[in-house]
Amino acid sequence: MDKYVCNVCGYVYDPIEGDPNNGIAPGTPFEDIPDDWTCPLCGVEKENFSKE
Repeated sequence: MDKYVCNVCGYVYDPIEGDPNNGIAPGTPFEDIPDDWTCPLCGVEKENFSKE
């Protein structure tokens, strides 16, 4: 599974870790994250991420 990086703050979404503090279970591919999810560090929308 690919990692994705926030174009604004550099946060890296790692699907192995997920984002459990925001309801994204470990093992969740980036493509399966709901569209209303936002970066846990800076709050920008999912569309502001690029494949690492």
